[in-house]
Amino acid sequence: MRRGRRWRDGTGTLTIDGRPVAEVEIAATYRTRRRGLLGREGIEGAMLLTPCGSVHSVGMRFAIDVAYLDRDLGVLSVRTMPPGRVGLPRPRARHVLEAEAGTLAEWGVRQGVTLTIGP
Repeated sequence: MRRGRRWRDGTGTLTIDGRPVAEVEIAATYRTRRRGLLGREGIEGAMLLTPCGSVHSVGMRFAIDVAYLDRDLGVLSVRTMPPGRVGLPRPRARHVLEAEAGTLAEWGVRQGVTLTIGP
């Protein structure tokens, strides 16, 4: 059996194709995942929810881009969610990366890309 990385609440740097693109808040506990981006006016960078297979934007104040990631941080799909929506669960998703709407496309996050999140 393969053991994955043990995630903890904190921050990291999102790297795509070897270039750092943004700071990432990591929400790895039940409490921080539940809170997520609720109550915020926006976000600088992105938030990684782990473990996570689906999200919602009910109670959000802004539209978000959502990237569903597999256990190796490979992008399974990317969606934009306006406030007040409930996303469908993604079968192989183990993590979700959230950012303000339009941001993930600017960074080059798309299906098939593998992301790196480091200190």
